[in-house]
Parts: sequence; C-alpha cells; structure tokens
Amino acid sequence: MSDLAMPGPTPDPGPLPGSASPAAREMQGRSLFQLAMLRLRRNKAAMAGLVVLALVTIFAFLGPFASPHRYDEVFPAYVAVPPSLEARPGAGELEGAAGSAAARARVALSDFEVSGQSFTATLSSDRPIDPRVLRYFDRGGAFVGTKVIETRDEGRTISVGGVVERTYFPFGTDANGRDLLVRIMLGGQISLAVGVLASLVSLVVGVAYGAVAGYVGGRVDGVMMRLVEILYSLPFVFLVVMLVVFFGRSFILIFLVIGAVEWLDMARIVRGQTLALKRREFVAAAEAMGLSDLQIVRRHIIPNTIGPVIVYVTIVVPKVILLESFLSFLGLGVQAPLTSWGALISDGAARMQSAPWMLIFPAAFFVVTLFALNFVGDGLRDALDPKDR
Repeated sequence: MSDLAMPGPTPDPGPLPGSASPAAREMQGRSLFQLAMLRLRRNKAAMAGLVVLALVTIFAFLGPFASPHRYDEVFPAYVAVPPSLEARPGAGELEGAAGSAAARARVALSDFEVSGQSFTATLSSDRPIDPRVLRYFDRGGAFVGTKVIETRDEGRTISVGGVVERTYFPFGTDANGRDLLVRIMLGGQISLAVGVLASLVSLVVGVAYGAVAGYVGGRVDGVMMRLVEILYSLPFVFLVVMLVVFFGRSFILIFLVIGAVEWLDMARIVRGQTLALKRREFVAAAEAMGLSDLQIVRRHIIPNTIGPVIVYVTIVVPKVILLESFLSFLGLGVQAPLTSWGALISDGAARMQSAPWMLIFPAAFFVVTLFALNFVGDGLRDALDPKDR
C-alpha cells in the first residue's frame, strides 16, 4: 500500500464576495442619530428649509452691519417712497427737496443748480437771512455740508452750496421715512429671537413638569394636571393685556408670557411619553440599582423623550412667531422704535392701498420663514420616527 500524502494546511479563501470583514462591518455601523441625520439629509424639502432659515437668519442678524442706515434713522425727504434700485434723490427730486428745505426755513428758493455731486442754491427773503437756516438743508437727508458761498443785498439774498447725499432704498421707506429694509432686518431679529427664546422657556418648563408628573403618578400627577387644565382655561389675550398694563410693553415680557403659555402643551406631550417609558425594563433596572427618582427622571426619562420633544419644538417656534405677530398686530408687542414682522405687517395693512410695499415685503419674509420652519419640522419628524410616515 502506497503512502498517503498528509493533507497540508488549508489556504484561507478570504472573504466571500459580497460579504464584509468584521472590522469593515464595525466601520460601516451607524448610530441611531447618524441614521436620523442621513434620513434628514435625504429629505430635500427639509434641507431646503434649513438653507432658507440660515439665509433669513444671516439677513436679519448680519444685514444691519452692512447697511449705511440705522433702523431708527428718519429721512424726512423720503416719506413712504416706493422701492427702487436707483439712487435717491433722482435728478427731478433734488429741486423739490431744496424747495421743501427752503419752505421750512421760511425763505424763497430763487435758483437751484446741480453739477455732479455738488449743488448751489440762491435763497432770498424780505429781511436778512439767518445762516442757521442751512440746517434745514442738512436735516432733509438729500444734502450734506451746506454752507454760505455769497451774501448780497445786505444779507437778504445768499448763495449756498454743498454736496448731494444720494442713498438707496431697495425696499422703499415707511410712513415715517425710515428705511424699510433695515426695519425688516430688525423685525426678523425680534421675531426669531422671541420664537427661539419662548420655545426654550416652554421646553425647559414643559419637559421638567411633564416628566415629573408622569413618573411620580398618583395624586401628584392628578394635582399637577389639574393645574395645567386651570391654566388652559385662562384667556391668553386677557392675560397678556393684564401683564402689559402692569409691567409695560417690553421684549422680555413678550417671550416670557408666550413661553409661560406654550409649556402647557409640552408638559402634556412629555407626560404621555413618560407614562409609557416608566414601565420599560431599563427603568426597572435603574430602580433595582438604587437610583433615586430624580436621577431616573434626569438620566433615563428625559433623554428618551428628546425625539418627540425636538419635533414639537420645530412646531412651537412658528406658532410662537405667529403669536408674537398677533400681539404686535394688536399693539401689544414691542415698543417703537423697535419693531417686529407682526408690527410691520400691521403698519402695512393700514396703508395697503397707498403703500402696498410696506405690507408685501415683511409679509413675504414672514411667510417664507414659517414655511421653512414647517418643512424642517416635518423632516425631523420623519427622520426621528420613520414609522410615522
């Protein structure tokens, strides 16, 4: 019998086609948060909403630094002028602006000429003209650096000159002669800040209140929920009017009042989530380990309600902006010269026929922002809980 060859070591065939090594599979693993962000990035409407929100935020908070006008700067010569991309004053408006300045100074405009960026005017009166009348030219917003060039007829006729100050109003001006573009930027700051801050107030109070009520349960839960129902029965507008009468209109009061009302919905949502979570195995394990109720609520209950809470916050922000706009529309919002989109819409609605741009521009920014927030909220809802789709 011939000797049988002993089998040698079997060569490693390597990974089968289509399969991944354990290290590769570990590298390809994604957390729940990463999967949620991946689903959010695939949502084109939500990503478009995020881009729009970023652009609106940059426009509102960084735009005033690039504008030569202040939000409270008044241009008496440009009251309720329509939007235009051309510099003002135009060639035909300069003489009218000079005539208005002369009329306010109670002198007559005898001659007016413009040469490039400079102007010359001849003023006359029945008595000697006080040189201080030149301030009416500089205050009008069309001229700057006005000074006396020549004096004749014992001061009853003077020639003045200065520089024509041209400016741009792409969104026009309001009824007080203020740049509407800068006013919309300021209104965006107030509206977005109130929306975010009031939502944070409702988030902190509502999450803590609802988690404690749901986890403790029993009589404590009953008393806490009855308090919520009592607060629900209070008329919101009456509460705001009463607080404004006592404390006056202010930015801080607005977001505190709105946040003090909006936390009620947040508390009920978190309470419902807590009632379902406190019967889960990880809560029983935490109790067996000897953790206190406060530790369980802080470490296990509240973190597991973050998903629904984040989705609800994206709904609360546009709702709060609407409430702030409603209060400003009623005259209970921020006090002039501060403004918000709601206050601008209110002013524009009062002059809708004579100056429609005062309503169109703030309303457009308001609507676009609300649409973007709603798209982002829908995207987060689908990303954090895809079973709801």
